[in-house]
Amino acid sequence: MFYRTSDGHGLRRDPFNAIVVPRPIGWISSVDEKGTINLAPYSFFNAVAYVPPQVMFAATTTHSHGGLKDSIRNAQETGEFVVDLATWALRTQMNATAVPAPGHVNEFEYAGVTQAPSMLVKPPRVAESPVHLECIHTRTVELPTGDPNDPNTVVFGQVIGIHIADWAIKDGHVDTVALRPVGRLGYLDYVCVNESFSMDRPTWP
Repeated sequence: MFYRTSDGHGLRRDPFNAIVVPRPIGWISSVDEKGTINLAPYSFFNAVAYVPPQVMFAATTTHSHGGLKDSIRNAQETGEFVVDLATWALRTQMNATAVPAPGHVNEFEYAGVTQAPSMLVKPPRVAESPVHLECIHTRTVELPTGDPNDPNTVVFGQVIGIHIADWAIKDGHVDTVALRPVGRLGYLDYVCVNESFSMDRPTWP
């Protein structure tokens, strides 16, 4: 099939997010200016640069209670956030933090995960997660939107500190399969990394 995105696809569900897959999940912990803690997953998330290391996450709607999503607002107001790795073992807790809770709710407590202090930023880490990226906000980009009331907002951050569980490092490499990270597929579907393969990059003769 082919369709112009401006005309619609005619399917029961939008195929776009089912073909840009798998998408890593940025499990973002943040704190507002009053000290209220927030934890939420974002499947529009990725690493975007090596030196310095940088990541992005994006929200495609506003909060159901009004205003920007808490993670977006908090990162902009305080200049800090943490990316916690969402894993197979934490899939239920990660999904629980997707609940559209009011801003005063601490999703760490709601999902039953433990707060661990970060080294360089104020937002806490998910203690049960094996990997964390401590980040400082560098910029926010507003993308085109079909509805001004539902902005497409992208937050970029520079990674200034990285935590990796010792058991996940083998022979000087991070064992991604051992971490068992989960990613987002389309609709309500997810995937778990439980195998990998290697290929040498080609060189020009």
